This record gives sequence, C-alpha cells and structure tokens, in this order.
Amino acid sequence: MNKTNKKYLIYSIVFVAVAGILFLFLYLKTGKSEYVFSTIKVEKGSISNTITATGTLEATNTVVVGTQVSGVIEKLYVDFNSIVKKGQLIAELDKSTLLSSLENAEADLERAEANLEYQESCLARNKVLFDKELLAKSEYDLVIFNYKTSKAEVKSAKANLSRSQRNLSYASIYSPIDGVVLNRAVEEGQTVAASMNTPELFTITNNLSTMQVEANIDEADIGQLRLEQRVEFTVDAFPELNFNGKVSEIRLQPNESSNVITYIVIITVSNPDLKLKPGMTASITTYIEEANNVLLLAGKATRFTPNMQLLEDYMSQISSDGQMNRPHNTRDENKPEQDPKRMQELDDSHKMVWVKEGEIMHPLVIEVGIDDGSNLEIISGLEEGSLVLTSFEIGKSSKLEKLSSNEDEQKSPFVQESAGRKGGRPPR
Repeated sequence: MNKTNKKYLIYSIVFVAVAGILFLFLYLKTGKSEYVFSTIKVEKGSISNTITATGTLEATNTVVVGTQVSGVIEKLYVDFNSIVKKGQLIAELDKSTLLSSLENAEADLERAEANLEYQESCLARNKVLFDKELLAKSEYDLVIFNYKTSKAEVKSAKANLSRSQRNLSYASIYSPIDGVVLNRAVEEGQTVAASMNTPELFTITNNLSTMQVEANIDEADIGQLRLEQRVEFTVDAFPELNFNGKVSEIRLQPNESSNVITYIVIITVSNPDLKLKPGMTASITTYIEEANNVLLLAGKATRFTPNMQLLEDYMSQISSDGQMNRPHNTRDENKPEQDPKRMQELDDSHKMVWVKEGEIMHPLVIEVGIDDGSNLEIISGLEEGSLVLTSFEIGKSSKLEKLSSNEDEQKSPFVQESAGRKGGRPPR
C-alpha cells in the first residue's frame, strides 16, 4: 500500500471517530431525564375467592324396590322413565303358591280352634269332678295342660295365617315414593328368589326438579366451606350454561384414595327444566367470599415502596419550584402526616399504599377486605378514581413510550438537562 492510500485510510478513520463522538455528544446533550410515574386507578368491580372441585349429580332420594318373597314375575305395570305415585301398583308375582300356603294356614287355625273348644269342655267337666274329690290331682293337672297347649296352638295358627296373608300381599309390588323409574331390572316371566339378598326389581327416584351434587372436596379446602354458600357448576352436556346451587350438607366421613383425603359435600340444585340428569359430572366453583360493586385495587400497589432518596430529591425539587399547591380533592391539610415506618407495622386487614394527588405523593393506610391474589377489596381509605403508585423512577423521555399501556403513565414537569449520565438523578 502506497503512502497516498495510507493517508486516505487514516483520514477516513479519524472522520468516522469524530462523527461518532459528535453524534453521541449531541444525543446525550439533547436527552432529557424525567421523573416517571406508573399509577393505577381505584375502580369499582366484583371480587371473589373460590374453591374448585368435581362431583356427580344425583337425585335427592333414590329407592331400590325389591321383593321379600320368591316367585315368577307375572305382570309389570311400569317401564323405564315411567312417572309413578306413592302406593301405585307397579308389578305382581305369581300368587298360586302363596294362596296355597294361605289356605293351609287357615285350615291349621280351624283345627287348633276346634281342639281348643274340646279342651275347654274337658276342663269344665273334670273341674266339677275334682271339686267333689272324685278325680285325682294328677289327672286334673293333665287336663289343664292339654287346655293351655291347645290355646297356644290357636295363637301359633293365627300367627302363621297372618304371615301367609302378608306374604301374599308382598306378591303385589307398590311404589314407595312419588317419582320416576330410573331402572327396571326384571322382565315378565322371570323368576326371582328372595333368600339372603333382596332381589332388585326397580330403581325409583323422586322428582328430578330438585337434585343434588355429591362433590369431593380436598382436605386442604374443607375448612373454608360453610352451609348456604353459593355454588356455580357446569356439565359437559351444556358447557355454555352455568347452573347454581348452595351447600346444604358437609359430611364428616373422610374418603381416602391414593393417599389423598377428601370429604363429601352435598350441594342442592334446582332443576326446573329437567336438563340435569343423574350421573352427570359437574365442575364446581364454590364461592367462599364474594363482593359486587366494590372498590378494587391491584395487589401490586400495596407492595410498592419508593426509593426514599429519589423521593426526597423529587419533593425538594417541587418545593424549590413552588409547586406545593394540592388539587381540590386532596387530603385535609390539618390532618397529621402518617409515618411510613409506623404504617409498615400493620395487620392483615390494613395495607399501606402511595397515593399521587396532583404532583404530590404520600403514604396512606387503607382497610382491605377480600384478597383474590391479584386484586384487593377496598373497605375504606380510598375513593373511586384515586391514583395509586406502582412505580417511581428516573428515565429518559423515550422510556415513557415503552411502559405498559395498561397503566396510567405520567412524567414530572420538572425536566433536567442530562450532563451525559443516562438515567442519573437530577442535581439537587
């Protein structure tokens, strides 16, 4: 490379370096550092704490109808989904064998009554002879024994007759409740044998206009449940619909499955349109706490604490520029200032936030209620529309364009010319 080319290369490098330094100097000189505020408005809305679980829809009363006697199903009067009334005849068994047993019991009773009548006559005759000392005591005792035995036989025959009559009545099957036949387990002509277990004939539920959900609640959540709490749930058959109910029973019996303890909670549900059916799986949301049309504040506002040195710089800058005038909706000037250190020692029902009123910001203790993890219910201390700080820092004006559009972004009018330190604190 000749000397001329080397000279041009050196000039080019020097020119680029000077241009870069000049650009950087002009950029830093014209850049402005500003106080950047991020605030959240206090607004009205709804808030709740919930517990989720699954459960199964059931009828509030289900009865399995069986038979206490054996026999052949002679006639069925109802089928699946039949509407029945209490006391309605729904099936009959063959009665021929039972009628024969009844006739034998009647005959046994007549025989026992005839024998009792004979023994009464014998007792009367022998008593006369015994009173006249014409009959031995042992013979008279035998007559009395025969009389008492025949009397007991009459009582036994009557009991057998009553049992035969009752067994005959069992051959006619009646509905025990008003309701709907969910299941029919037998056919006409089928033989049923009543031995150790009662044969199942029908399953009948009460009116399905009111149902219940048997929900499995985890042991970690059961302590938060109370009677009459509101419940919403959905079923796969109608995923777009929300059904409502309320907690009506919390059972004490624990259920263990895979080392997980759950408890059965009964939820009463209104079903006027009969859309819900027994056996459906319900996805349940139980409202432990809820409030509507209340003041709400994002929880992150209660976790914000400004940099105290930056706050002092900001307040001194306002004071030196004569900007201490408060807007009309600010706090009472006669009210003493609250000590931030003291306000940090608060219970769970009170929180400290930093409120921005005009160009002034100050700490404030508020009373809170329901906390759903992201928002808090404001009971007292703030009004609707109040601005609560979530961040306070120094930044370039271009930084304002990068902040979240979901928050109110403001900048202080007290602009300082940067002397080459990006993001530095303004001189005091």
